[in-house]
Amino acid sequence: MDKEKNQLTFIPGFIPDINIKETSYIVFYDGKIMVNKNHENAEYIFNELPSHFLEAKHKQQHLGLLHQKNCKIIGLRDVPEALENFEFVNVRSLFGQITEEELLMAGRANQIITWATTHHFCGKCGTPTQNKPDELAIICPNCSTTYYPTISPAIIVAVVKDGKILLGHSARFKGKFYSVLAGFLEIGETFEQCVAREVKEEAGVKIKNIKYFGSQPWPFPSSMMVGFTAEWDSGEIVLHDQELDDAGWFSPDDMPNTPGTYSIAGRLIEWYKQTYS
Repeated sequence: MDKEKNQLTFIPGFIPDINIKETSYIVFYDGKIMVNKNHENAEYIFNELPSHFLEAKHKQQHLGLLHQKNCKIIGLRDVPEALENFEFVNVRSLFGQITEEELLMAGRANQIITWATTHHFCGKCGTPTQNKPDELAIICPNCSTTYYPTISPAIIVAVVKDGKILLGHSARFKGKFYSVLAGFLEIGETFEQCVAREVKEEAGVKIKNIKYFGSQPWPFPSSMMVGFTAEWDSGEIVLHDQELDDAGWFSPDDMPNTPGTYSIAGRLIEWYKQTYS
């Protein structure tokens, strides 16, 4: 984006300002965001769209006010016509190409439109759904069942033993990329119980002194990451499931390739480095 647009002025909100006539758009198709590939940095906010985009089948949600314009999210349902200057890419691929504020906004838009485009029909009676005008929700006009954005809570934890941090290599990671352990909350669990279970299931060790660290929305597409720190209690590393293909204890001066601090995983690792260096 150009220098002026980098000064992000964004106010989230699900109701458009009827006094504002100008509109900007963020466009998604099949879980990917549309970017202008002619720009040096990825540009995904557009003041105009080809008319056939809005004529095609699509879902539409209001994201908020962006640069004093109503910002709409468009989720295309049909295969878009090939556009010479545009392409659809994963939001994750924008890391390092746009500012953190722009990345968070793209992630928020991705989460909202993913939820909207997976709720075309009422799960109770099968009727096509509509946007609820007074809140960020989708409602069935037939049976009035209301659907709110789906958020999947997950934990992520930095475990320390004798000044070393537990890092694992996911079977899904490309290359030698290590991170702290994470996993999704199960029904009936507290976050602390989830932390202990996930570490035991993935690495085979028991932990203690579980403490809250912080949280971060992680919209790929709809997680809320809740971060913790913990201490090793007992046990040796044994990989019990298929999530990890390697894990080990690492010291601050002997760290593998790890996430950047744009993510809570990276911030947990940075906390470890500063605390134990």
